Amino acid sequence: MQSAKSSNVLWHSAVIKREHRVRQNGHGSAILWFTGLSGAGKSTLAHAVEERLHDVDCRTYVLDGDNVRHGLCGDLGFSAAERSENIRRIGEVAKIFIDAGVLVLTAFISPFRVDRERVRGLVMPGDFLEIYCQCPVEVCETRDVKGLYRRARSGEVKEFTGISSPYEEPLAPELVVDTASLPLATCVDQVIALLHERGILRHSE
Repeated sequence: MQSAKSSNVLWHSAVIKREHRVRQNGHGSAILWFTGLSGAGKSTLAHAVEERLHDVDCRTYVLDGDNVRHGLCGDLGFSAAERSENIRRIGEVAKIFIDAGVLVLTAFISPFRVDRERVRGLVMPGDFLEIYCQCPVEVCETRDVKGLYRRARSGEVKEFTGISSPYEEPLAPELVVDTASLPLATCVDQVIALLHERGILRHSE
């Protein structure tokens, strides 16, 4: 899917760098990569974490799977190759956000380990925090307001993760959140605690 890079494209080094923006913001920047099945609570958790961070004056932005496919990735379908390209584009955008000093939260199924690891490889160690929203498919189906699981089981929706296409669980995520049974507030607390542990947030936040 990715086109060849032009030999005429040169990298321009900015005067204002990430460290300047981080110092101005008063907190670190990172990619919080929420992954899990459809219905696992990725978007719900990402937006709840963003709200908590916004309340303490952190610079944040949520990249949501459905929203991104309205624009940046509106030309992509759901084949394995197109899903990989979708995640590649998101990874490049997220990399720009952390250079801007922002805590960027991404909510994508991102079913393949190789794609998630490719994004991890785009940034410095410690900048990519993989957060696995662990939720059995049976529970996800009960939350399926769009009826996608039902349509996938009937064969109407092809290449649907967890039904007709695999989801590869993270092998060593920075955080596993039990979104099937824990209250949302507890899940948010766990993510915020991770940011404190990694020194991305100050303890006063």
